Amino acid sequence: MTTATPLEAELLEIAGSVPDPELPVLTLQELGVVRAVRLHGADTVEVELTPTYTGCPAVEAMSLDIERALHEHGIRDVTVRTVLSPAWSTDDITAEGRRKLREFGIAPPRAVREQGPVSLTLGPTRAGRAAGTFDAEPVHCPHCGSPDTELLSRFSSTACKALRRCLACREPFDHFKEL
Repeated sequence: MTTATPLEAELLEIAGSVPDPELPVLTLQELGVVRAVRLHGADTVEVELTPTYTGCPAVEAMSLDIERALHEHGIRDVTVRTVLSPAWSTDDITAEGRRKLREFGIAPPRAVREQGPVSLTLGPTRAGRAAGTFDAEPVHCPHCGSPDTELLSRFSSTACKALRRCLACREPFDHFKEL
């Protein structure tokens, strides 16, 4: 792995500052999808972008926005390449990104896992004390902070979010699902 030059680091920051088209409260850097920027010559750049999932419909919009941002910075030739390995996970969302999701009313993903296979356990739709279950880390309501929430739908406004409701304040909210 090569170390980025100061110009590549600057261009990575510019590409990473682009807002996510589906969650404009987050930048692509906070979402963790811009992986690298490589300079090829004086004004030719290749950006590596990893989608949140293989069929993510926002990849094209992200790519165009990155190209536009780098063109505005004087880079003539920009190529955005989709890179699937290593796969993106919700662990790639920065602490600042998680804070912004919470402030925007979306429960951020819980801490995921150690490396290795992901176990899957099917269980109740409620999380927290109200359901009589004690998840290792319940989904907290972004409005009131209560851990007593229930799953209303496994899919919400985007495929990467679920719809939940707080049993304390009764407010519905999106939860960015863990991957």
